[in-house]
Amino acid sequence: MKGRIISPGKTEGVAIVSPEPIGFYGGIDIKTGIVIEKGHPLEGKSVTDKILVFPSGKGSTVGSYVIYGLKKNNVAPAGIINKETETIVATGVILAGIPCIDQIDIDKIKDGDTLFLDADIGEVKIIKK
Repeated sequence: MKGRIISPGKTEGVAIVSPEPIGFYGGIDIKTGIVIEKGHPLEGKSVTDKILVFPSGKGSTVGSYVIYGLKKNNVAPAGIINKETETIVATGVILAGIPCIDQIDIDKIKDGDTLFLDADIGEVKIIKK
């Protein structure tokens, strides 16, 4: 699948997929990488070293710094794939150096799929379903 490059880099990992937007500020614990937003489909799950797939970000601009903090605390996702990356997520992944692409049909990606994300050329491949 071809998409738009937001933050370059290459990574491979297991997908963790949310059908709902993610708010990083107050939504993901900066020290543990665990989703803490009450009622969110990923509540209680860790994003650490996974390829985080979700439609778009939401919430406060502080979310950019949460993404950066996740990276500094070694609990960040290995990569991010969005339907539409808005400025909060874009700023965060660029600051943190996390590979990220958007304009992807995320409905084709399922929880547990192994993905290869090449954000240098804006491509994601499903290696194993």
